Amino acid sequence: MSTTLRLAGALLLTSALTAPGLAHAQTAPEQTDPSASQPGDTTASDTPADPGATSANSAPPQDDLEVSIPGGSEIVVTGRRFQNIERSSNQVVSVLSSAEIARTGEGNIAGALAHVPGLSLVGSGFVYVRGLGDRYSLALLNGLPLPSPEPLKRVVPLDLFPTGVIASSLVQKSYSVNYPGEFGGGVINLTTKATPNQPFLKISAGISGDTFTTGNLGYTYYGSKSDWLGYDDGSRNPPPALQDYFDKGLLIGTDNVNSTAIARELVGWRNAVIQQYDHTPVNVSASISAGKTFPLGDLDFGVIAAAGYSNKYLTREIRQQLSQSADLSSLEKDFRQVSTDQRTTVNGLLGFGLEGNGNKLRWTTLYIHDTLKKASLAFGQRPAQNGDTDFIDQRTAFYERQLFDTQAVAELELTPALHLDARMSYANSKRKAPGELTFEYVRTNSDADPFGQYFVNRLNNGNGGDGGITFSDLNEDLYAAGLDLSYRATPSLSLTGGLAYSDTRRTSSRRDFLFLAPNQWLGSPYTVTAIGMLRPDLLLSPNVVDALGITMIETDPGTPKFGAGLTTKAGYLKGNWQVTDSIAIDAGVRYEDGSQFTKPIPVFVSVPPSVPEATLQRSYWLPAATLTFDLQNSMQIRLNASKTIARPQFRELIAQPYYDPESNRPYRGNPLLVDSELFNAEARFEWYFAPEQRVSLAGFYKHIDKPIEAFVSGVDLLTSYANAPKADLYGGELEVAKYWPLQNMGGDFFDGRRVVTILNYTYTKSKLKVGADDTVAVYGAASTIATDYFRDGAPLTGQSDHIVNLQLGLEDTDRLSQQTFLLSYASDRVVSRGLNGSPPQPDVIERPGVKLDFVWREGFTLFGAGMEAKFEARNIFGQGHQEFQQAGDNRIDINTYDVGTTLAFTLGIDL
Repeated sequence: MSTTLRLAGALLLTSALTAPGLAHAQTAPEQTDPSASQPGDTTASDTPADPGATSANSAPPQDDLEVSIPGGSEIVVTGRRFQNIERSSNQVVSVLSSAEIARTGEGNIAGALAHVPGLSLVGSGFVYVRGLGDRYSLALLNGLPLPSPEPLKRVVPLDLFPTGVIASSLVQKSYSVNYPGEFGGGVINLTTKATPNQPFLKISAGISGDTFTTGNLGYTYYGSKSDWLGYDDGSRNPPPALQDYFDKGLLIGTDNVNSTAIARELVGWRNAVIQQYDHTPVNVSASISAGKTFPLGDLDFGVIAAAGYSNKYLTREIRQQLSQSADLSSLEKDFRQVSTDQRTTVNGLLGFGLEGNGNKLRWTTLYIHDTLKKASLAFGQRPAQNGDTDFIDQRTAFYERQLFDTQAVAELELTPALHLDARMSYANSKRKAPGELTFEYVRTNSDADPFGQYFVNRLNNGNGGDGGITFSDLNEDLYAAGLDLSYRATPSLSLTGGLAYSDTRRTSSRRDFLFLAPNQWLGSPYTVTAIGMLRPDLLLSPNVVDALGITMIETDPGTPKFGAGLTTKAGYLKGNWQVTDSIAIDAGVRYEDGSQFTKPIPVFVSVPPSVPEATLQRSYWLPAATLTFDLQNSMQIRLNASKTIARPQFRELIAQPYYDPESNRPYRGNPLLVDSELFNAEARFEWYFAPEQRVSLAGFYKHIDKPIEAFVSGVDLLTSYANAPKADLYGGELEVAKYWPLQNMGGDFFDGRRVVTILNYTYTKSKLKVGADDTVAVYGAASTIATDYFRDGAPLTGQSDHIVNLQLGLEDTDRLSQQTFLLSYASDRVVSRGLNGSPPQPDVIERPGVKLDFVWREGFTLFGAGMEAKFEARNIFGQGHQEFQQAGDNRIDINTYDVGTTLAFTLGIDL
């Protein structure tokens, strides 16, 4: 490469604001003073490879570590492995290189991050940092913000990102002012693969299955002919009559609408007939990536492209119970649901780079399309209301999530001491759930009922059964730009200033309808009941709909559609000063102005929106400082203090009912929410006692003013949100990485091999602080007394007291050969609050338990080509999923199911 590589050193992670380049990293000799090297100081040279980073039998140079973070300078790793980033950084960071990601064997980046100290995975790809929920975690792609496709979230679920398109993942747990102010638990920065130093072409394919799903009973439905690709072919789009209803802004029941004409077009065999898999298929995946750099005079032009496809099945038999009593002695719901999810992911990445004469231009585009096709049947009772009556619930759905992100970055060296970086990005996320169908059939088991021994659906929106259809659509656009200027004032002092702008706009709609049959037909109610024995596609066939005069009602005539936005404007100034050979300080302040709103969008011509607009306009000065003491002998101490904020999620601000099919719970926002403010402090000791090996011990503390917490109320167990008065979180982390060479044991097998041991443990404790005189603001509520909503001393949701991760493996340092056990444990954590009352219900607890995985990666040569084989065994102990409430001896299972052991095999070729 013609570009002179520069050492980043002490300014590695804090030199500028959100100006990522798709950086290359080259290795350089170990430096005695980890904070001494700065951009423009020296060049870098290659050193021995990371074992397992290639698939050849020889030991080629280590793959470049690509880290693209807020800031404009190229990042260069000092030493053999990425741990030196953790050492030379002025902040508390953990980094997963592509080699470390590969060692975990995980298919998406959320799973790989679960092995980082202090991180835990909750729900569908949401990462919690040190027990703080996803609202307190900031996710960036190449240092730039990301939109979310989730209706209840403003953060992106990280299970969207396949590991094949990610070069590295950096987790920073101490705040520095070059990052956005929404930094509670930490920032997770994903770096996509950049233009290559060497040409390559890699192809891989794999199959997998789990003992509970694969080859066993499951459910599906036809949907459309292109479902296997993860795309609907238009079969689920609103039919003509419904689309005309949408376009005219009419409201059923208020305007002159022929809802029977709409109902007759909505349900058929394609979307309403659940079919049984006697033997659920195996999972399949494939990927391809290629790249090359071309010389153009004094410049280098690089291209990289990647694409991937996966199709996976997951069947769960879920126990779902609900109770409204404080001691859980009575049950409102007791169901067992069998659900099969077919998840299909398509992804692609295309990157271009032009480098030369100390300057760099980069353009990167990422596309991810992730679809969940769901078919479920549930059987159960509602003992408290309906005695011995049996119910069967059916659901068919198709959830499409999509992320498109394109970024352009210019990194310019104006003088050897002055660097200017400019960047911009556009990102779009979508979530579509067209034609989600639900039906409930009822068997009364009553001798007085002529149909008491049969399941019937009278479509009366009551105890006689019901049916509904929902069309959901979410679109979010995010524009971001930034400018950064770094100046080396003296060899020991650098100054950096930056400006950043981001604008997020979201529109979300959910049109929910119920079918309604008449009480009688042909002069008798029993004729309607008899017709109700038909399966859904026949029950709502055009002939039956027309004959009975089946109509529809829209369940949310108030606010089925809303808009939301967040605009931030920020500037910062920071300095990095090497005070003495053993003391360095990195300090600065950020000014950030944020304007956030949610507002109903008028849908109906005759009915105005029924919920208020919410607006938050706040500006903050956010200081941060890190003091590093070099104790010599490869030991150092870091002290960090900072102030940060957390803003409400969009959906939390709008007082609109919303039903989440994943948690099976209704939600409603609170337009009176305000921002949370956090004070953060940390002290950390690090000892890098040998190359690639370390011990670190840290203690941390966070005080949160007005944390946003959920509470549950009402007979329908509605979840809403309010600002609790205060909360404290504190804890400690221990991490040990040690390698044990085996060459002295004798024999060819042990030559070049070593034992890998990586252990981390995190202890976290959190408490809500609620006093008798504290108040809260809840929209439409009669009470403002904080103790009516929150319990003093209760832990924050999502926080586990204990998190343990252990990697124990054997690897060859001369070629790719790795055998790794990965053990993880997380103690019980609160995932939702219990029903408020006097006394209140206990909280809903999740028990993650112990999970053991095994990953075997082996490189070999076949017909002159480098090959890689990978075998995975996941959840070897068969740890199930448990969400429950317990009061004394009474326990109810909210969302509990068995999870099988997954076996996978992947074969790749490097051409």
